[in-house]
Amino acid sequence: MNAAQIEVMSQVRVSSGHPVERLACHPRLPLVAGWDSERPGVHVWAHEASRLHEIASIGAESRAYGDAFGSDRERRTPTAAWHPDLPLLVVADEDHVVQWTPAGLSEPDGIPGAARYHSLAFSPDGRTLWASPSSSADADSAWESSDVLDLASATVSTGPRWDTGVAEHPAGGLVATLASDQGATFGLFARVDQDAENGSAAMRVLRRALILDADGYETPIFSTDGRHLAIRGNAYGNCLQVFEFPSLHRVLATTLGDPSPGYPYPQEWLDQMRAWSRHNIAFASHAAVLWVGTPTGSLIEVNLPTLQAVEHDVLAGSPVTALGTTATGELVVAGGTGDLVLVSARVACAEPLDTGAETSTAAVAAFLAATSGIPDDGDLETHLVVTDGARTWEPGDLNAVTTAAAADPSWLQLAAAINDMHVQDEEQRAPE
Repeated sequence: MNAAQIEVMSQVRVSSGHPVERLACHPRLPLVAGWDSERPGVHVWAHEASRLHEIASIGAESRAYGDAFGSDRERRTPTAAWHPDLPLLVVADEDHVVQWTPAGLSEPDGIPGAARYHSLAFSPDGRTLWASPSSSADADSAWESSDVLDLASATVSTGPRWDTGVAEHPAGGLVATLASDQGATFGLFARVDQDAENGSAAMRVLRRALILDADGYETPIFSTDGRHLAIRGNAYGNCLQVFEFPSLHRVLATTLGDPSPGYPYPQEWLDQMRAWSRHNIAFASHAAVLWVGTPTGSLIEVNLPTLQAVEHDVLAGSPVTALGTTATGELVVAGGTGDLVLVSARVACAEPLDTGAETSTAAVAAFLAATSGIPDDGDLETHLVVTDGARTWEPGDLNAVTTAAAADPSWLQLAAAINDMHVQDEEQRAPE
């Protein structure tokens, strides 16, 4: 495997001087958003003629996170989403929702006053804003549904359950998201339909789904040609999984750093886990390569067809705190010293991507042909056909599982233990 050619094109200092802990590149325009690590603020950069320059900062005056951690920190961390075509970024924090354009900040019409959104995403046509959790439900059931905001009419309707970002397949017409739970997380796929009544785009959740251990994952990422899907998480380890699409066959499952030693967690392991960014993966734009940022400042080039890896020193010892791919194919690398770097990374011999519309569209068509939709009011566990990338379970199959091996994921071991306990209870109650 010939290593990629790495060239640093531009390097700038974040205006706050703080590292960026998450990046979101605009899908079509030379714009990048980055989350400040010290306070609930989002910075915006433009990259033109291979140069980065910061053009806006949203929430720069917000109160610092300070000692907040865990759910308190998560509650205060803003969510944001780029419009698929326009230079428009919608940002929601714990108090309000604003939108940024080059003309400045404003408040979107139709946002419910009670909205406290954890995740935002635009529909592929840009006419609808999807938001989770629901603003209309009470606190106990808010996560069971979402808001669908029609931007033209400023009206809000109810959408399906989802909670961790939305990734659009490059061919369009299909999106991936997550429905998280401490026991197991579903990787959901949804068809995108236009509502005949108001024109808003609705997610129609499909039966085929992934099942992931525990929770705490980040938004799924499709490769440029739509043939791979990467998911980073979970809450108990720095795992990384890559699945083929449309087969959902798992081609990579690894732990970044040492695997979890189990509770109680040693301080050394906790420090190591925190050292790895949760937003440190990005696909190359022209080859079947996944990039992974490390705590030492290097980028690991993973050739997915062969699973060979090559390490490139980019930040000279400063940890990679976030990673993204621009619309024009460069890498944006955030470092622990508060710098942002624009990198050209040309892969020499990895399998080239077939980015033709026919190939990508055929993948979506094959996926849709192999599944069907879930009723809008349907329970996920009742309808989903789930796979971990190696095995598949039809609805009801998991209710019959009473044994699991030590190597099985914890969600399967837990399901087997609960089912076995129920079987034993029924046997004890049975008349002699």
